Amino acid sequence: MNAQQPDILVVGGGLGGVAAALAACRAGRSVVLTEETDWIGGQLTSQAVPPDEHPWVEQFGTTASYRGLREGIRQYYRQWYPLRSEALSLTELNPGAGRVSKLCHEPRVALAVLESMLAPHRAAGRLTVLTGHRPVAAESDNDVIRAVTVESLPDGNRLTLTARYVVDATETGELLPLAGVEHANGAEARGEFDEPHAPDEAQPLNQQGITVCFALSHHAGQDHTVDRPEDYAFWRSYRPDFWPGPLLGFEAPDPRTLESVPRTFVPNPSLDPLDVTADQSADAGDKELWGFRRILARTMHRPGSFDSDITLVNWPLNDYWLKPYIGEETQALREARQLSLSLLYWLQTEAPRQDGGTGFPGLRIRPDVTGTADGLAKAPYIRESRRIKAVTTVTEHDVAIDLVGPRGGTRYRDSVGVGGYRIDLHPSTGGDNYIDIGSVPFEIPLGALVPRRLRNLLPAGKNIGTTHITNGCYRLHPVEWNIGEAAGALAAHCLADDVEPHQVQADDQHFDEFARVLDRAGIQRHWPDVRGY
Repeated sequence: MNAQQPDILVVGGGLGGVAAALAACRAGRSVVLTEETDWIGGQLTSQAVPPDEHPWVEQFGTTASYRGLREGIRQYYRQWYPLRSEALSLTELNPGAGRVSKLCHEPRVALAVLESMLAPHRAAGRLTVLTGHRPVAAESDNDVIRAVTVESLPDGNRLTLTARYVVDATETGELLPLAGVEHANGAEARGEFDEPHAPDEAQPLNQQGITVCFALSHHAGQDHTVDRPEDYAFWRSYRPDFWPGPLLGFEAPDPRTLESVPRTFVPNPSLDPLDVTADQSADAGDKELWGFRRILARTMHRPGSFDSDITLVNWPLNDYWLKPYIGEETQALREARQLSLSLLYWLQTEAPRQDGGTGFPGLRIRPDVTGTADGLAKAPYIRESRRIKAVTTVTEHDVAIDLVGPRGGTRYRDSVGVGGYRIDLHPSTGGDNYIDIGSVPFEIPLGALVPRRLRNLLPAGKNIGTTHITNGCYRLHPVEWNIGEAAGALAAHCLADDVEPHQVQADDQHFDEFARVLDRAGIQRHWPDVRGY
């Protein structure tokens, strides 16, 4: 393969990008995959966020390759970790026993499994992975992207890549403005799609907050207190108008009711991790912070193996929403990092304890877990992207349970996958509190992956044709993977059959041929009857 002229260029190595590259390579196509950080995997790795998934994930509702990723993570723990015999025998092992997911785990484990999934294609010469590269320019004419230029972050060298198909799998849809692709930012006006929760006027700078995550362990009797962060005085006194108290405090709104609810924080609780149930449909699990996103449970392993759990801090207390990330990336990221460091310092020095004291100096930030010098994640957890103006736009009227009823929702003739999650919007840069709306299990229409004008660009993540509102349920880990897998498969199919994405989407015969490709790959395109689950 000519590394500068692959069949398919995938820009962005998050979950959608990896899935797109895998699908294209499985079809025998040559692929270049670029990634800005030095870790592929996005949400699961460089952003350090355990997967958010629907309650039926162990039975159905994902692609076969995503199930393979999940099983690979479990098998990694079974093979290499000193699990108790009771844990080792669990088919549905939840390594961290976190409540947010049935599969809470460390970022490095996901990285190892993803690298393993890509390994045979790299060995065969079909796949080139360029980490530490970000897109800086794109050339297009006649509604076709001709070339994309990426810059090496370590040395500033630039490389121009050409490909028949280009997949934008970046976290914020970075190729869209570079290539002049019509897209939306922030919140659409209510009049555009008649969505009940949309604002009266368009608010392009109203974007969901980002979070700079970090991992913690706790070591009683030790002092791991960090230096006082530069912006600590600001964050210590900051109290949002819609918050029940200071942001750095254990009172926060319940995302579903907006009522003030106390959170508890007890490091290394005595509850047996095998007794933890992770089912967000029944209990969001976010009231007990240590166990919410725990990624390693010490007592799940043989005695003496670990002296502490490890928990992942992605809490209401460190959501950042003062500036929009898209448009003010540098300053927003700096302030979000300062917020997370300030939260750490507050926990170590001032947080109230159940014994009446203050501070947990034994909390230790874990650079070894995140792969960074300071212990903060390599990249911020980004919940909202630029979104293509697509052939099909998914709106509240397609998925919100209050509008479609419990057994409603739009069923698409061109469905390329499924997903399920509440419409979950975190506080935003426009001053909105949580917007949390019940939704029905949904389908992913191919039309949402097809730009209205561009002929060889495909999105592979949060940049598909959703709205500010419906992005809230289409943005999670298994859906991003499904979108990316469908995009990679579509690009390969179009090359093989000499058709274009618009033709595949619009023509029933062309779509039926592509649907058979997806079916053979184990991509579930419609939901079964879920009664009884």
